[in-house]
Amino acid sequence: MMFAIEEINNSSDLLPGVTLGYRIFDACPSIPLSIRASLNLMNRYESGASSCSRLSTVHAVIGETTSTSTIGIARTMGPFHIPVISHSATCACLSNRHDYPSFFRTIPSDIYQSRALAKLVKHFGWTWVGAIRTNSDYGNEGMATFLEAAEKEGVCVEYSVAIYRTDHRKWFLEVVDIIKKSTSKVIVAFADGTDLDILIKELHAQKVTGLQWVGSEGWITYRYIASPVNYAVVQGAVGFAALNAHIPGLQEFLADSKPSTAPGNQGLLELWEKVFRCRLQNPSGPESPPACTGRESLRDTNSRFTDTTDASLLNNVYKATYAVAHALHMLYTCEDDLGPFENNSCADKKNVQPWQVLHYLTKVNFTTKVGDEVFFDELGDPAARYALVNWQMDETGYIVFKTIGYYDASKAEGQQFEMKSGVKAIWAGNNPEVPRSICSEHCLPGTRRAFVKGKPVCCFDCILCADGEFSNTTNAVKCDKCLPEYKSNQERNNCDAKAIEFLTFRELMGILLVSFSVFGACLSMTIALVFFRYRQTPIVRANNSELSFLLLFSLTLCFLCSLTFIGRPTEWSCMLRHTAFGITFVLCISCVLGKTVVVLMAFRATLPGSSVMKWFGPFQQRLSVLSFTLLQVLICILWLTISPPYPIKNMTHYKERIILECALGSPVGFWAVLGYIGLLAILCFFLAFLARKLPDNFNEAKFITFSMLIFCAVWITFIPAYVSSPGKFTVAVEIFAILASSYGMLFCIFLPKCYVILLKPENNTRKHLMGKFSSRSL
Repeated sequence: MMFAIEEINNSSDLLPGVTLGYRIFDACPSIPLSIRASLNLMNRYESGASSCSRLSTVHAVIGETTSTSTIGIARTMGPFHIPVISHSATCACLSNRHDYPSFFRTIPSDIYQSRALAKLVKHFGWTWVGAIRTNSDYGNEGMATFLEAAEKEGVCVEYSVAIYRTDHRKWFLEVVDIIKKSTSKVIVAFADGTDLDILIKELHAQKVTGLQWVGSEGWITYRYIASPVNYAVVQGAVGFAALNAHIPGLQEFLADSKPSTAPGNQGLLELWEKVFRCRLQNPSGPESPPACTGRESLRDTNSRFTDTTDASLLNNVYKATYAVAHALHMLYTCEDDLGPFENNSCADKKNVQPWQVLHYLTKVNFTTKVGDEVFFDELGDPAARYALVNWQMDETGYIVFKTIGYYDASKAEGQQFEMKSGVKAIWAGNNPEVPRSICSEHCLPGTRRAFVKGKPVCCFDCILCADGEFSNTTNAVKCDKCLPEYKSNQERNNCDAKAIEFLTFRELMGILLVSFSVFGACLSMTIALVFFRYRQTPIVRANNSELSFLLLFSLTLCFLCSLTFIGRPTEWSCMLRHTAFGITFVLCISCVLGKTVVVLMAFRATLPGSSVMKWFGPFQQRLSVLSFTLLQVLICILWLTISPPYPIKNMTHYKERIILECALGSPVGFWAVLGYIGLLAILCFFLAFLARKLPDNFNEAKFITFSMLIFCAVWITFIPAYVSSPGKFTVAVEIFAILASSYGMLFCIFLPKCYVILLKPENNTRKHLMGKFSSRSL
C-alpha cells in the first residue's frame, strides 16, 4: 500500500496536486483488534506535528486479510458510509449490500471459489472427499456453498467438521481420529490458515500423511503455515489463489526500506532487529544484541519481507489502493453543474466526505500497469479469476506455491479450467500421478449402479444388466432396453440383432420334409401311371377308376402343398399354405368318401328290387366331390376376406431369436377349415367301418377304414403337438401331419391294389374276383 501511495503521489496523471496519506493498524488478525482499529480510524486524529495540526478523517479503509476480521470492520464502517476495500476477505456474506453497504474487494467472493472448488474436485475425478472448515462466517458459508455445488457435480462428502483456534485440543484430536478412520483420500479445507495450522500439527504428530489436500485461498498461499513440518502433511496440496503478478519497482522499494524510530511509524523495527540481530533502540544489559550501525540493508538478505515471487495478495492491495485513488481522481476532476450529487453538484474538494468517495468507487474502471482490469459489480465484487496453485518444495527446502493452471468463471462450462503447459504438479506423497478418491469403483459398460440404502449416491454396487438390456456408458444409473428386434450381447454393453428363424429348404429338417413331400408326390403319380396302364383290368375298373385317379391327383397336391409351409413366410405364402392344405385335403377326403359310398351302394344294388345305384351314379359321385370341395372353398374365401393369415415376427417365445411364422389371422377360420376336414374324415371312417365285412376281393372299405383310422389318429395327435411346439417346429409338425396322413391314405388304399396288379397279376381277373365273392356269398 505504501508503495502504491508513493507511486500515486509521484504521478502527474493521477491526482495531480493532491497528496495521499495513510494510517496503518495491526489487527493481528483479531476481531476485537480489528474493531478497535476501525474505531480509531473513524475518530478524528490530531497530530502533534505542525504539518498535521488540522482535523482529518479517513476517506477509505483497505483491509483486512481474513474474512472474519473484515466482517467486524465492515459492520462498523458501514453505517457511516466509509468505504472498506479488502484484498483478501472472500466470504460470500460480504456481498450482502444490506448488511455491508460500503464494502468492496479486489479478490473474488467465496461463492465463486466454492463452486470452483467443487468443479476442481470433479475435474480431477475425486468423488469421495472429506471436508474441514473454519467455524466462522467465512468457513461455514463457504463450505455450505461448496457442499451444494459438490452435490450438483456428483461429488459426495464423507464427513464435514468445523474447527476454530480456540477449540479445546480434545476436539482437534477427535477430528484427527475422524480423518484416520475415513476412506476418502482427499480433504477439502475451507479454513483460515491459523486454525488449520493447529490441526495440521496434530496430524503430523500422529503421522497422518499421504492425503491430498484441496485448499481455499484462506490458507493455500498463507506463508505463515508453509513450514517443513506442515509440508509433510499437506504435501502436493492444490487450491485457488488470487492471480499472481509482477509489480514493477516493488522489489526495489522493499529492499530499500529503512526502519524509523519516530512514534507511530515503527513498522520495520521488529523485522530489522530480527533479521540483523541488532538493537535500534537503547540496548540494555550485557546480553543485549549490539546496536545497529545504520549500514544494514535488506538487499543483502533473503527474507519473507522482500520475497515478491508470490505477489497475489500484494497485487490485490495494489489494485485496492489505486481504486481509491481513481475514485478520488474522479471526485477532484468533477466539473461544476455536471456532478452526480444533488442539483448536479460536485463534492467540496476541501471537505471530501467518505460517502462521496463511496459513490465514485462504484464507478471506477481502469487497467493497472501490470494489465489487470479493475472494476466492481453491483455487489462490490471483481471478476472471478483464480490461479490454481500447488504446494511444492524446491532444492533448497523452500516451499513454493507453484501456479499449475487458471480458472475463469466468466468462460463457458467446460472451458473454465486452463492447465499451464510445461508445469508439472506434485501430488500427495510426492506422487507424480493424480491420486484417486472414490467410494465405489466405476461401473463399467454393461452394468448399472445400485445405490446402497443409507449411503451417499457415490457409494453403490455394480449390477450386470438384465437379459435384453444394455448400458454403454460408465456409471450408468439404469440399463436401457434393447429394441424388440435386438438382444443384449454377452457383455451387456450393446444390442445385437436377433437371429431370424424359420423353416428353410437348406437345413436338415427342411431337406428331409421336402424329400418326403416330393417322394410322396412322385409315388402318387407313379401309382396313377400304373393305374392308367392297367386301367382296363378288373381290379382298377372294380374300384371306381375315375375316383381313384381324382384321389391320386388330390394326394399329389396334398404332398406338394406341404412345400408352401417351408421358406420365409410372406403374405401370399401364408394365405396359400393354409387354404391349399384345406382344399386339397377336402378334395382327397371327398374322393375317399365317394369311394366308400360307392362300395356300400354297390352291394345294396345287388339285392333284389334295389335301385340304389341310379341315385349314386358317376354324375352324383362327381357332384358330391365337387359340393364337398366347394364348401371348403367357401370357408377359405370367407377366412381370407375377413381376417387372412399374415406373416409375423414372434419375439415372445424366445428371447434370443425371432421366429418368422404365419399368424392365423382368424383362429375361427383356421379351426373351421380343420374341423370340416375332420368332420368328413369321421363320416368317411364311419361308413367304411360299416362296409368293412363286405367280400375281400371286391371290397376296399377295410383299407379305407385303416386309412381313415391313421388320418384321424394323426390329426388328433396333431392338435396338442401344434399348440405346444415352439417356433419353426410348429410348421414342421403341421407338415408332418400332412405327409403322415397322405402317406397313410396312399399306402392303405392303393398299395394292396398295386401289389395285385404288379406282383399277383393272376388274381387280377374278373373270374377270381367274382369267384371269391360267390363262394363267400354261398
